[in-house]
Amino acid sequence: MLLCALLAGALMFADLRFTRMEPVRAQLSTLVAPIQWLVSLPSDALDWGALAFSDQRELLDENRRLREQILTLSHRVQRMASLTAENVRLRELLDATRQRDIPFITAELLSLDPDPFSHRMVIDRGRRDGVFVGQPVMDAAGLVGQVTSVSAYASRVLLVADASHALPVQVNRNGLRFIAQGTGQYDSLGVLHVPDTADIREGDLLVTSGLAGRFPPGYPVARVTSVVHDPGEPFARVDAAPVAQLQRARHFLLLFPPEPPEAPGRGGWTVALDPAAVEAALDLIGRPEEED
Repeated sequence: MLLCALLAGALMFADLRFTRMEPVRAQLSTLVAPIQWLVSLPSDALDWGALAFSDQRELLDENRRLREQILTLSHRVQRMASLTAENVRLRELLDATRQRDIPFITAELLSLDPDPFSHRMVIDRGRRDGVFVGQPVMDAAGLVGQVTSVSAYASRVLLVADASHALPVQVNRNGLRFIAQGTGQYDSLGVLHVPDTADIREGDLLVTSGLAGRFPPGYPVARVTSVVHDPGEPFARVDAAPVAQLQRARHFLLLFPPEPPEAPGRGGWTVALDPAAVEAALDLIGRPEEED
């Protein structure tokens, strides 16, 4: 051991003082490289095996979750067939009109507004695709926002999280109607003017109510995250989180909701009067006197 220590010290001194040790060190490194590879081979093999095992375990866990999800969705589909048939029978019993499917087109994200205080984006659909101002925009999970301006080949969309955006919603559980407004944060919406005694709970799903005719009813908007009752205050503070993936989604749906029927008296309905009935009514109430 002492001899090895002296030899190591001598080599270090020679390497420090003489430049001729550079090629020698290079040759020694080349000579020792296979030995280093053989020494590191067991640890590399263990690392590779652990990584492969962990990846396999993650794949097995993901496969198990997907199987459970498939079973859950299959169960829902089976129930959905029964519920759909029951819904048809109830609508026939009530003589209600059948809900029509809402047409849509797909769109893709082009860019985001760089302003940190504005939540807007640009999509690759425009006037040539039939896009119009106020058109609802969805993703795979729920409502994203609405179109605010349209050009020939692109459109700007105002997200529901923007502080200037508000829309009528209702609680899916009981039908209570409120207004949901953006807070300027992607993960938060405020539910306005909720009475302190209103039946709204954490976890309730808020869907579009269809009021004002801009957003079709029944589409998911947000889920209630907190309900705070302040003593002595007439209204509760209710916060909700958007169900749409506002910061991650890249593909969207543009809905084409049907136009609401025109109100009577504004060009929508026309009434034809029977001349004989008019004459009889005038004789009954008295004709107006003719001016000279």
